[in-house]
Amino acid sequence: MYMNMKAFLLLLLAITSEVAATSSLKASQGFTRWLPSLVVVMGYGAAFYLMALSLKYIPLGIAYAIWSGLGTVGIVLIGYFIWRESLNGMQLFGIALILIGTIILNLSGKSTAP
Repeated sequence: MYMNMKAFLLLLLAITSEVAATSSLKASQGFTRWLPSLVVVMGYGAAFYLMALSLKYIPLGIAYAIWSGLGTVGIVLIGYFIWRESLNGMQLFGIALILIGTIILNLSGKSTAP
């Protein structure tokens, strides 16, 4: 993998924070439950902070593509396993394409910001 480990870790932590925050949106029931609402606010704050740090090492377009791709896959998996949301074949195919695209971006070459 061409991305340095610190950058990759920061980006993965940003994605994890964003996925936790997004997942908590449903649990907050329209911000009527305080604990999930707090997770939403703190999760998004941490996600944007960590993403900003990762941008010291990763070009914006690459970082955002990885962020959105892995974040989407993470939310779909949480929707399926935690919230029992259904997936059909075409939806699974689309998720597979997102995951493949994210892998290609990671393997496409050296990613360093100026």
